[in-house]
Amino acid sequence: MTSAAVRYDELWVRDAVGEVALERGEVLELLALGEVIARKAVYGRQLAVRSARRAGASWAQIGGALGVSKQAAWEAHGRWIDDQAEQHRDSDYQGLDEEQAAALRRLAGSVDE
Repeated sequence: MTSAAVRYDELWVRDAVGEVALERGEVLELLALGEVIARKAVYGRQLAVRSARRAGASWAQIGGALGVSKQAAWEAHGRWIDDQAEQHRDSDYQGLDEEQAAALRRLAGSVDE
């Protein structure tokens, strides 16, 4: 991941400065690297949210750390769980199975916890 981020930054700076236009392959690499980094960030956020809940953090505290309301944090996490469960139903191997999704919903609790 570190090398992906470093390469992304290198291409991004070259593109932003614009002294020499990136070649098509480099632009596509920049796009692909951005997508990899974004996906890792989303998954990392959800892992951190689960860890925070396990450590006893409230949704107000989690929302504060994310710069959003407790309601927004709780809803975003719930949507992520739902999306992962749907992905598993569609593929039968990716995402979260029903048991895993149910366990994460229990851990998430209500927005006021």
